[in-house]
Amino acid sequence: MSPADELISPGLRPPLQVVLAKPVKGLPPAGALPGQMLFEPKFDGYRVLIFREKGRTSLLSRQNKDLTRYFPDLESAAASMIPAGCVVDGEAVVWSDGRLDFEALQRRLSAGKAGLPAVVRALPASFVGFDVLGVAGHDARSLPLLDRRALLEELASVWAPPLSLSPQTADRDLALLWFEGLTGSGVEGIVAKSSIQSYIGGKRIWLKAKHIAELEVVCGAVIGPIDRPTEIVAGLTIRGELRIVGRSPLSQGDSRVLARWLRPARGRHPWPRTVKGTTIDRFNRDASPVDLTLVEPIVVEVAADAAWSGRAFRHALHFRRVRAELDPANVEVPADLPTGESWS
Repeated sequence: MSPADELISPGLRPPLQVVLAKPVKGLPPAGALPGQMLFEPKFDGYRVLIFREKGRTSLLSRQNKDLTRYFPDLESAAASMIPAGCVVDGEAVVWSDGRLDFEALQRRLSAGKAGLPAVVRALPASFVGFDVLGVAGHDARSLPLLDRRALLEELASVWAPPLSLSPQTADRDLALLWFEGLTGSGVEGIVAKSSIQSYIGGKRIWLKAKHIAELEVVCGAVIGPIDRPTEIVAGLTIRGELRIVGRSPLSQGDSRVLARWLRPARGRHPWPRTVKGTTIDRFNRDASPVDLTLVEPIVVEVAADAAWSGRAFRHALHFRRVRAELDPANVEVPADLPTGESWS
């Protein structure tokens, strides 16, 4: 290998823009993208670009934040298994009890310098590669995906955990099986890509279908006045205790519908009247106090995607309707959303 092959192509120096995906409902139909459509699971993690040069390995987020020091295990693995002169696109994830654990991944960034080694040992990370931007010092972004995939598969032929190659298929039936069957492992959905498209950073040329499930949660509080609430504070009964698991913004119409069912809390309520912002949105760094309007618990139906941390929903829920006929005491976490050990 020549010295030039060990350097990243000048056009691939950070900051770089990654290819983005446009949200769609359900698996995209045939013809939704030019050329052959290729499907991959959408892993619940951090989008990461790995930059490899002789004597240097870097991991950058999609916003070009340097994450290298938070992932010493992936840095070491990439240095030993990805040749210099390469740039690889993929997802940094943490597996826990056979399921993707986004909250465990978050601990990497929240752990202090002294505490990070213990987090790394207890919750090792993995990298799932799904694209390659540069190989042997050459910029590969102008190549069609089919050719980039062939290059990536050649690179990945020597990979071993914690590095892995994302599954990919042109078989729509198999993609549908992935879409419907992998939510229990924390996979968020499916990404569809065109076999003939080049890598165009910053453009939404891929399609992503996230698995949306409808489920019942307990509305134990709202934000705003009881007759004009702006958000539902959602809870689920876990090990006998009603826990806050997320929030659902309300449109004006939904606010009026819900308000007809709300009654002020009577007696002892499982939640305080003021909580930290991170209690109702565990992935928001703003811990400022939030006032809750406590109500008598009622059951509401919401739509939620598969991004469940074991303790809370990563994304906002979407109110569907009141289920007044259901007993809040009987609402539990669905079997496909395991609570893990973090609820001790």
